[in-house]
Amino acid sequence: MSLKLVATAAFGLEAVVVRELEQLGYTPKITRPGRIEFEGDTRAICRANLWLRSADRVLVQLAKFAAPDFDALFDTVRSLPWEDWIAQDAAIPVRGRSHKSQLTSVPACQRTVKKAIVERLAERYGSSLTPAVLSETGPPVPVEVAILEDEATISIDTTGNGLHRRGYRTLTGPAQLRETLAAALVQLSFWKPDRPLIDPFCGTGTIVIEAVMLGRKMAPGRQREFAAEHWPSFPKLDWQSAREEADDLKLPNLQERPMGTDIDPEALKLARYHAEQAGVADDIHWQQRAFADLTSPRHYGCTIMNPPYGLRLGEDREIEALYRDFPKVLRRLKSWSHYILSAKGDLEQLVGQQANRRRKLFNAQIACTYYQFHGPRPPRRENIAAEENSELVQTSTDEKILESVDPLIKKQEKVAVAPAFGGLRVEASRQAEEFANRLRKLARHLRRWPTKRGITCYRIYERDIPEVPLVVDRYENALHIAEFERPHDRTVAEHADWLDLMVRTAAKVLETPRELVYLKHRARQRGDTQYDRVKNEKSVHQVKEDGLTFQVNLSDYLDTGLFLDHRITRKMVREAAEGKNFLNLFAYTGAFTVYAAAGGAVKTTTVDLSSNYLDWAQENLRLNNFSGSQHRLVRRDASEFLEKMTADERYDLAVVDPPTFSNSKRLENDWDVQRDHHLLLKQLIPCMAPGGVIYFSTNSRRFKLDESSLSGVAIREISRQTVPEDFRNKRIHRCWRMTLP
Repeated sequence: MSLKLVATAAFGLEAVVVRELEQLGYTPKITRPGRIEFEGDTRAICRANLWLRSADRVLVQLAKFAAPDFDALFDTVRSLPWEDWIAQDAAIPVRGRSHKSQLTSVPACQRTVKKAIVERLAERYGSSLTPAVLSETGPPVPVEVAILEDEATISIDTTGNGLHRRGYRTLTGPAQLRETLAAALVQLSFWKPDRPLIDPFCGTGTIVIEAVMLGRKMAPGRQREFAAEHWPSFPKLDWQSAREEADDLKLPNLQERPMGTDIDPEALKLARYHAEQAGVADDIHWQQRAFADLTSPRHYGCTIMNPPYGLRLGEDREIEALYRDFPKVLRRLKSWSHYILSAKGDLEQLVGQQANRRRKLFNAQIACTYYQFHGPRPPRRENIAAEENSELVQTSTDEKILESVDPLIKKQEKVAVAPAFGGLRVEASRQAEEFANRLRKLARHLRRWPTKRGITCYRIYERDIPEVPLVVDRYENALHIAEFERPHDRTVAEHADWLDLMVRTAAKVLETPRELVYLKHRARQRGDTQYDRVKNEKSVHQVKEDGLTFQVNLSDYLDTGLFLDHRITRKMVREAAEGKNFLNLFAYTGAFTVYAAAGGAVKTTTVDLSSNYLDWAQENLRLNNFSGSQHRLVRRDASEFLEKMTADERYDLAVVDPPTFSNSKRLENDWDVQRDHHLLLKQLIPCMAPGGVIYFSTNSRRFKLDESSLSGVAIREISRQTVPEDFRNKRIHRCWRMTLP
């Protein structure tokens, strides 16, 4: 007997369910969103329930008819052959919904349908069967009434609990993905059982478990029961035959084990338990790992993920930071494709590029988009082994740069790769070669500085090539590279790959181990950003300058702790410090203080608002054997310090090197060097001894010294004398020498 069957599905998954039904040998048709009809017999009901991975339920559609009023609804339902499906003692739960119809009361529709069913059954089984004496102690036969624009559809639910209830997930974790949706995500990807798969936010493991079940052709419903299995009228042999077919089709363990990673150990415990319950424990590799550490030596795999959405109040900033890291992390997997389910509507803006495809889906009641970023097609099977043992090819045409700079850029002797995230454009090889040539030339010019001048920390390259807006400083055996903002049309991931190439180019040309090359990104200065911690690697080195030792941190801050552009100014302070009482305002790490002490200053006072930098200044003093009460370190705002100075204390020599702008939480008011410098200097002047000298410096390019407010002070700009010759930018700072009468 041919029946009209319906597979229901969540919005957006209809096409997936159509493919699943076609693979089972049926001819499905989407009749409206969430509803796929197909013809079949009772065995088709069994097979559809056992095998459909992404559908919600399997229904038998008994009738579709016009229902403008309750009489029409009752009469038609009563005329249907309910006795063919429902036993005399069966429970008859009725679900209902109505949309754009005259019958707006869903409970009234449910009561009408149930009354009509009971009257039909009473007629067939005996007049004693009435709603009042209906026992409903037998297996339930769920009935569904759906009314759309006055057209009613009456169906029987053969599934019972939704198809997402596979039977293996008996424990629950936070924000779990439905099994049906997880299976659909896998089927909407390019993943195949012979390709690597990683879910880097695996949680309780649903995506990878469903992928293994798909790859091994394990029927998702094999571990559970269905409503129709318990109906006396339903052929038992059909269920037996369908389950035997499912057992016969199951494949052995996968050779390429999918991987599930998560930062939460408790979620991974649940994932391992669920995998064991599903019978796929030996097919999956679980690992506790942060998304930032995602990597794989395998090629042509897929990541499928359901990262956090940040829908709770206060999570936006943290989640946005996570999403902005996606391209920088996923670019490591050059040949992989990436699939991301997210409720973040601005995901493409956050990752810096558009997806190849998008599909609107719902995760529970949350509207989401399935973003698909496609990597390159895998090579033919005979080429895969060779591909696994080689570096991936990047677009390049320059063989010379290949040999002399970077093995990553290779001549196109194979098919070029177009990664989902990242990759190098053709012009990258030319830019790298020009950068390399410029570095060689500059390095030759500066190569004798350490031996002849005793200068081991100096600037090598300063945005000499407009297309390569980097600054390269040498700190003895290490390199510090700063990238300055400049417009370009690379994606975030492409730019990260481009920076990697330039860093490796510098490391190779300047003969520096890659682990001793440190890269920073310098945006336009905002507040105290130049002093903010950007990492916590603590790559601390001791370097020499003019016979003195300084501690520098090359990894954790935008600035290293030693401003190289003040090398000459520091020497001036040293030469002027003998027998002087020295004051260092906005002292940072105290380099000027060390020079003053080395020059013979009898007393030094180092003032800064940061205890961290004062500790650093104290360490610099200790490294040079300057200790004792004559070297005072004060944690205070410069203006406040000057206000509280005693009348009998005067300074002979002072250095004032303030930030351009500061909005530190420790300050009552923001600091602006242009607005506030003359007020600070007017506070400082009375604190200076007769004939005292002040060195004032700023990095503000638009700065104008208010000389008119500093009457009686001899002021001379010495910027040209203080900017070292290794600095291409002769306006890196401006400096004045102020002498009191």
